Amino acid sequence: MGISGKTKICGVIGDPIAHTLSPTIQNSAFRHLNLDFIFLAFKVKTAELETSIKAVRALGIRGLNVTMPHKTEVINYLDEIDKTSRFLNSANTIVNTESKLLGYSTDGIGAIKALMENGVELASSNVVLLGAGGAGRAIALSLVENVSKLVILNRDYKKAKKLELDLNLKFKKNVSAESLSTDSLTNNLRDSDLLINATNVGMISNKKLSIVDSNLLTPNLTVLDIVYNPLETKLLADAREVGAKTINGIDMLIYQGAASFELWTGKKAPIDVMKNAVLKQISNVGVVN
Repeated sequence: MGISGKTKICGVIGDPIAHTLSPTIQNSAFRHLNLDFIFLAFKVKTAELETSIKAVRALGIRGLNVTMPHKTEVINYLDEIDKTSRFLNSANTIVNTESKLLGYSTDGIGAIKALMENGVELASSNVVLLGAGGAGRAIALSLVENVSKLVILNRDYKKAKKLELDLNLKFKKNVSAESLSTDSLTNNLRDSDLLINATNVGMISNKKLSIVDSNLLTPNLTVLDIVYNPLETKLLADAREVGAKTINGIDMLIYQGAASFELWTGKKAPIDVMKNAVLKQISNVGVVN
């Protein structure tokens, strides 16, 4: 489909942004459904964020994904945010409806969908979540109502404890927090069904690293790593080696992107098309570091 004066523009803002796979994911879906949309990546520095959001209104840009470091600051420039974004104090998706900017968070949705589509039975799961930062908070919020038990481990104990208190105040569920250490990993993984790495440990820049010693992994675990570059982190390779079920970060990336796509277009996202497009790009040129 050609670009015309009627073409709707969506995009992603962040800094850095050259590594993003979002244009591949979203444009493949637009083409497949023959939608008159285009998706672009915009490098936006922190000092330029307010001006950039004003430009969304002025130029009639239909929607944005928001990535680091803008997810928290951006909510100051929106007209409304959904209850998830309010709890997280951040948004990763913006929808422009007649110059009214609405903020949403799809990170947690992406994780839940990735787990469910890979056959994980959440209702009976005891979960260990590594990380209490932006992604960790979003995933914890989506998990807490769906799992039997949630343990949050984070190097900064105060951050993990705050997340525990926030979740327990809101949901009164079985949530606890501990400092991330070999002892806490050993004690909690012993009775767990699901391990989620929501930190950046294992990314291409430190791909030989894993938070979890391989001898703590067992075949009864399912392991989700939100890192997608590389596709198989050391944590996932170690888990696969012992016979555990593994889920890489591409699935979460696709499902959170699909949720944004549906908010912008009102159409059901073609998941297989989006996933095939991004896997093809990675196999051809890799992921930009």
